[in-house]
Amino acid sequence: MAAMVVVIGTIRLAPGAVDRARPAMAQMVAASRAEDDCIAYSYAEDILDAGLIRVTELWRDQAALDRHFTLPHLAAWRATWPDLGISDRVLRSYKIDSELNAL
Repeated sequence: MAAMVVVIGTIRLAPGAVDRARPAMAQMVAASRAEDDCIAYSYAEDILDAGLIRVTELWRDQAALDRHFTLPHLAAWRATWPDLGISDRVLRSYKIDSELNAL
């Protein structure tokens, strides 16, 4: 069994751009969740740091994540970045061999 891939990190939006970004973020999340090998995909605004969006993704394997990078909805999302003032993108991926059902 191939290792699953977790992507976790943050992106920074320009001050006040979160409301303008919501439609584009919602499209990106919905399209990503619809991918066959996407297990989880979410964006969440940090309640203590305005404009900081926390990103969490879980992919069946590295090949699934690699396919994700080639899809039109990712290109459309990236095309919105200059207008939304997206900066300080820090995303890291981790391979996991198993998942814990409970801690």
